[in-house]
Amino acid sequence: MKIVVCVKQVPDTADIKWSENNTLIREGAESVVNPYDLYATETALRIEDSHITAISMGPMQAQKALKEVLAMGVNDAILLSDRYFVGADTAATSNALAAAIKTKLSDFDLILCGQYATDGDTAQTGPSLAQKLGVAVATNVKSIEKVEEDKVIVRKAVDDGTMRLEVKLPAVICMLESDYPVRLPSISGRMKAQDYKIPVLTAGDINIKADYIGFMGSPTQVKKVFHPESKRENKIYDEKTAEEAANLIIEKIRGVDLYE
Repeated sequence: MKIVVCVKQVPDTADIKWSENNTLIREGAESVVNPYDLYATETALRIEDSHITAISMGPMQAQKALKEVLAMGVNDAILLSDRYFVGADTAATSNALAAAIKTKLSDFDLILCGQYATDGDTAQTGPSLAQKLGVAVATNVKSIEKVEEDKVIVRKAVDDGTMRLEVKLPAVICMLESDYPVRLPSISGRMKAQDYKIPVLTAGDINIKADYIGFMGSPTQVKKVFHPESKRENKIYDEKTAEEAANLIIEKIRGVDLYE
């Protein structure tokens, strides 16, 4: 089975910087692999008899994220990096990923990606990618329980628990946090990843016009970025019995303060 894993490098710091166009400035920031993409990678690695290619779009420093999943056991990797990709929203990102997959990885059986990215939390890229590739999609997936020649059985999170869903291949599967842990890279995996030369593709390499990618190809734009003010307040009532403390909590929940 040929699997593609979409990997995104995200900031690992609370000190986020933004450009004049309200896009995230990634250069120079400490970054990690998006946690949900690690679960997607782990899920791919658990599927037997598979060849896995990781793909990412970003600046050259995004090679670090691809090296991390290569060290985990991924077979190959591709980086999309070009000034024309800068400022992409989820629509422009999925345009670029779809073009790259159609051009370089068109014989895929399964695409795995994280349900969310911690720097955006929109959950739009995976479904948008599926739509552009014309394949099935399953979201909020906790695990892939069975793989057959033409379908997969997934366990999907729903409001009151989980459900099993049959998905026809080829398909895009968007992963949540799984019940199983993400493996750590081995020493041999680190050595392999260090020696691996990641191909870097530009917009021209994947035959896509500038109007469909980056800032120009983004129908949505961030108008304002801010940290919401915290309105939480803590109070400590000492020298109270358990019953008195419980009554105080109940009155607080009801919005009545007996001591004001």
